[in-house]
Amino acid sequence: MSTLLSERGEENLTGLDIPWRFAPPLPRYNKDSNPSGLILFSSAEIVKIPGDAFLYSFSSAGGSRFPNAMASFLNDNFRPFTPVTGDQILTASGVTPIEDMIGLNIGDPGDGILVSSPIYGRFELDFGNEARLKIVYAKMKGMDSFDVGIVEIFQEAFEKASQAGTKIRAVLISNPSNPLGQCYPPETLKRIMEFCGRTKIHLISDEVYAMSVFGPGYLEAVPFTSVLSIDPTGLMDPEYVQVMYGMSKDFGAAGLRLGCLITRSKQLLDACISLIRFHNPAGPSIAIGTAILEDKTFTASLLKSCRDKLLKGYSITTRALEAAGIEYRKGTNAGLFVYIDLSPYLGPISEADPRGEFELAQCLVDHGVFLHPGEEHNEAPGWFRVSFASMDFESLEEGLRR
Repeated sequence: MSTLLSERGEENLTGLDIPWRFAPPLPRYNKDSNPSGLILFSSAEIVKIPGDAFLYSFSSAGGSRFPNAMASFLNDNFRPFTPVTGDQILTASGVTPIEDMIGLNIGDPGDGILVSSPIYGRFELDFGNEARLKIVYAKMKGMDSFDVGIVEIFQEAFEKASQAGTKIRAVLISNPSNPLGQCYPPETLKRIMEFCGRTKIHLISDEVYAMSVFGPGYLEAVPFTSVLSIDPTGLMDPEYVQVMYGMSKDFGAAGLRLGCLITRSKQLLDACISLIRFHNPAGPSIAIGTAILEDKTFTASLLKSCRDKLLKGYSITTRALEAAGIEYRKGTNAGLFVYIDLSPYLGPISEADPRGEFELAQCLVDHGVFLHPGEEHNEAPGWFRVSFASMDFESLEEGLRR
C-alpha cells in the first residue's frame, strides 16, 4: 500500500472494497428517457430565504431560531416527560454527523456500541469511519428486538464484549425500527433504560421515523413512544439519554441535511459543539427548516400527506409481495420500507459465506432492481429491506413487477 496515506486513511480505503456496500453505479430508471434503467429499493428518502442566511452566524450549530422551533415541534409531537428547550438541541448537517460527533465524544477507538439485529447497517460507518467505534451485534437467538427479554440478550452481549476487552459505551436503538418498521413498546424502552442505568452506559435512540407512523388500518400495531416521554427516575441518569432526529425522513427533505442531537447533558453538548465547525448546517437549509417548523398548520398538513402516501406505498408493495408469494415482516406501521424474505431464492449460504445473498443481489441488478444484501445483519439469511417511499408510485409498481 502506498505511504501517501496514513494508516487510518488506508483503513478508510478498505471500506470501499466491501462487497455491495454501495449501490452499483448504473443508469437510473426513468419511464421516458431510460425505461430499462436500475430501480433502487435501497434508499429511504422521500420559503423565502433571508439574506442573513448566508452569514456564518445564522446557522452555526443551528442558529438561534431553528433549535427553538425544533424544541416546540418535539414538545408537541414527542410528548417529552420534561419539555425540551432550544439550548438542549444541537443541529448539524444531518443525523450522520450527529452520530459521528456522539461517537467521538463518548468512546475511544475500539470501544463498542451495542445493538440488536436486524438494524440499519450504516451505523457501522457512522460510528466507525472517524470515531473508530465498533458496532457490537447481540446474538438474538430468535428473540424479537421489541420484547422485554431483549435486556437479557444485551446483558449477555455486554459481558461477552467486556471479557473480550471491548468497552461498551452505549446501547443504540432505532425507534421506529429501521428496517422492521415497528415501534418499541414503552415497557421494553423502560427495561432498556434500566439496563443502561445499571451498566452506566448511554442510550442512543435514533427516532428519525417518529412521525412516519401510518394508519389507521394498522391499529393493532404498537404506536410510537419516544424515550423522551418516559420518566427516567429510577431507570437511568437523564444525561445519558441521547436522542437523534432530523428532517430527512418524516419531512421528505433529505437534501436539507438537517439533523439534531437532543440531550440533557451539557457536557456532551459542549463537547459536540467543539466539533461543529466541521458539521455546521447551511444557512438556507436552516431558513427553510425554520419556516416549515414555525408554520404548525403547514407542518401538520405535510406530515399527514406523507403518512397517507406511506400507507398507499405500503399497500401497493405488500399486495405485490402477496401476489408473488413472497413473505414479509407483518405488523409494520412505520418507516419507509418493508422487510422481505427472499431466502427461498438463495443458493448455499452460511454466516461465514454471504455469497448466496450477493449472487441474488446481482441477479436482481441484472433484472433492473437493487436491494442491499446483508445490510441489516439479520442472523437469518435472505432478508432484504425494500424502501417503497423513495420513488413515485409508477416507478414503485414497475420495480415490483420486475
